[in-house]
Amino acid sequence: MINRKIIDFHNHAFPKDIAQKAIQQLEAAYLLDISNGGEYKDLIESAEACNIYKMVVLSAAVNPMQVRPINDWIASIDNDKIIKFGAIHPDYENYKEEFSRIKSLGFKGIKLHPMFQNFVLDDKKLWPFYSDIDRDLIILVHMGDYNTDASAPKRLANVIDAFPHLKIVAAHFGGFDRWDEVEKYLVGKNLYFDTSSSLILLSPEQAVRIIRNHGADKFVYGTDFPVSSHKEELERFLSLPLTDEERDMILYKNAAKLLNL
Repeated sequence: MINRKIIDFHNHAFPKDIAQKAIQQLEAAYLLDISNGGEYKDLIESAEACNIYKMVVLSAAVNPMQVRPINDWIASIDNDKIIKFGAIHPDYENYKEEFSRIKSLGFKGIKLHPMFQNFVLDDKKLWPFYSDIDRDLIILVHMGDYNTDASAPKRLANVIDAFPHLKIVAAHFGGFDRWDEVEKYLVGKNLYFDTSSSLILLSPEQAVRIIRNHGADKFVYGTDFPVSSHKEELERFLSLPLTDEERDMILYKNAAKLLNL
């Protein structure tokens, strides 16, 4: 059992009837072998093994038709450990109304996934969409990937330059498998990074360098369950040569401040 207070900023869970299919799609997309189940009960079991204090749960709507069903399901979760982020799709016709509904449901943010949702992050046709995002909503963006540049760090830098008011958390240390680009284009900008699904490949030296150059006060901890279990990802994070103060900021304090807890 872990005694530290931890907010995990990046978790997924799926309704029972689609959980296995969702796992298979993740495995195919990222050439993974995922041993964790994808249901809500699996998430809770994994998190409780590490005494996780709070968890952000989020999901990407692969197409516009999925937006409301996903948000209805997330809204149905009744657990004070769960912090809810809504699904949205840039091509969803009524996205403005859905932003309002997401806020009314008590959700803290939204999830965007350029690769799965088939859009390019800095496409100028998305400028009205970004402009309409409520300033209170946090945007967690899937970043990086070696097989597409749709969410390359440079593209997010362009969005931040155009919309500096947005509250953005760039997943996967700012860009999975594009960490040199993260250091070139995103480190030092006005955004947060999360630590999810990176430490298995990112060298400890580069991880610590990015944390300290960007600022430990602008990082939040994330597991990316079910890709990794909470135990596996926490062990990777705690193995980094960080100070106790840096660990406490990343594991809890920064997320608590960002989420207004």
